[in-house]
Amino acid sequence: MIVTLEEKLREYLSARGLKLAAAESCTGGLVSDRITNISGSSEYFMGGVVSYSNEAKANLLGVAWDTLNVYGAVSEATVREMARGARKIFDADIAVSVSGIAGPGGGTPEKPVGYTWFGLSTKDGEWARHFIWDGDRIKNKQLSSEAALQFIIDYLEGKLE
Repeated sequence: MIVTLEEKLREYLSARGLKLAAAESCTGGLVSDRITNISGSSEYFMGGVVSYSNEAKANLLGVAWDTLNVYGAVSEATVREMARGARKIFDADIAVSVSGIAGPGGGTPEKPVGYTWFGLSTKDGEWARHFIWDGDRIKNKQLSSEAALQFIIDYLEGKLE
């Protein structure tokens, strides 16, 4: 019986022969950690980048400095470029990205603590979604990792338009 999102991912990706990559900021590698907690994940998980700084987003993932300067690190435009970059560098079929304000500091009225964007890049298109979590730093990271995994599953289940 499949009980976790990580196990669901394994089933879907293995059955379809798809390769996955991740680009993470506020989660600090938690999404990749959860994926690799599953034995055999090396068959479908190509790798992840923890691009915590803007320099890493630009230099490793190819996020445009114009995007970072105009929209900020926590934005729809940035997570789309992060996911696109991860998909390219890992030659993956699917890439997920996450960038947010985990807290307790760093929030603004426009982008409060917990404000988080997710990106998904696939051969079928790109999507983004965002949430505002209301937990502490650790809880926000956990919720973000859960949402990132669910985003991939939603795509694999045909739930994205």
